[in-house]
Amino acid sequence: MTTLIIITICTLLLVAYVFDLTSSRTKIPSVILLLLLGWIVRQVSDMMKFHIPDLTPLLPVLGTIGLILIVLEGSLELELDKSKAPLIRKSFVVALLPMLGLAFGMAFLFQYFGQGSFKNNLINAIPLCVISSAIAIPSVKSLSAGVKEFVIYESSLSDIIGVLFFNFIALNETFGFASFEHFVLELLIMIVISFAATIGLSLLLNKIDHHIKFAPIILLIILIYSVSKIYHLPALIFILLFGLFLGNLDELKRFKWIRKLKAEELDKEVHKFKDLSNEATFLVRALFFLLFGYLIETKEILNAETIVWAIGVVAGIFALRAIQLKLSKLPLKPLLFISPRGLITILLFLAIEPAQNIPIVNKSLIIQVIILTAFIMMIGIMAPSSPQTEEKDDTEGHA
Repeated sequence: MTTLIIITICTLLLVAYVFDLTSSRTKIPSVILLLLLGWIVRQVSDMMKFHIPDLTPLLPVLGTIGLILIVLEGSLELELDKSKAPLIRKSFVVALLPMLGLAFGMAFLFQYFGQGSFKNNLINAIPLCVISSAIAIPSVKSLSAGVKEFVIYESSLSDIIGVLFFNFIALNETFGFASFEHFVLELLIMIVISFAATIGLSLLLNKIDHHIKFAPIILLIILIYSVSKIYHLPALIFILLFGLFLGNLDELKRFKWIRKLKAEELDKEVHKFKDLSNEATFLVRALFFLLFGYLIETKEILNAETIVWAIGVVAGIFALRAIQLKLSKLPLKPLLFISPRGLITILLFLAIEPAQNIPIVNKSLIIQVIILTAFIMMIGIMAPSSPQTEEKDDTEGHA
């Protein structure tokens, strides 16, 4: 049985690698294929009557590690200079405003249909409002540099804002000056921790002479994130800042304290670290979506009671996104379609306390929204773009 498990896992990961290799040509997001493959494995194992233990507890573990690595991978690729300020501002606005509008809109609808208190409605709505960087970032690899850069910023910021918003609503009994003061204090504490940890990890990366040097760094990153989460601090800010710091050493060399880190030598190590983090991200992301696909029940996809809600939620997502893109003077194509829900949606949904759950927001609704947004993104990416549109996208990305 052990040999069979090893063969199965290796085969599935190799197939996942083929999906990743071919996604730029087929324009089909590898995530959709991974979910489908996981679901097929479940059907085959049920048909063959294999006894497989409950793997559900593994999902949040893989999801959390995957989220850390995906945000790290994306932030390592981003260039940070003054010319990027308009792009970052637009990314922040496009990530924030539709999320708030959709969350409060859905909460009012849930309230209208008698589903619990407004606070609980809002807590249940937030997971459906966050763009998944785990799906968005890998899906735009074949698009123009401008689009890719915007999506990395927007989806990473959406993850961070979504987690902050969720924790703020879920962890506060009342909402007044004291709760906002506490929230700002947590942000400031996390920023200080992020800077201190970034410098410390950079020194370690530069000073470790042992042949094993990158694994401890990744483990420390996950450890700092996890400890920060225990105290409900916005830990993704640390991941984003650490990645931006390492990815922009050339831009930061003008600062005297950066030169003390021997930036030239550190830059060589960063390239190796990027390669390792890319490999680790692929493995964890593939395992997460294969497992999630495996855990999907067919009846949950075809649940008629939630499909109307799912279509309504998806319609709201893209309507608000279209309005915000127009107001921000950004091209609708292909950005309108790149608004998938995925890993972060699942993690936030699983983080809802049982007492705060409402009946309408269940596993079926989450799965249907994830699948619908992924298919819409696939169609949007597959549709041919005119050269003018691609040129405009690239210009917007470097504005």
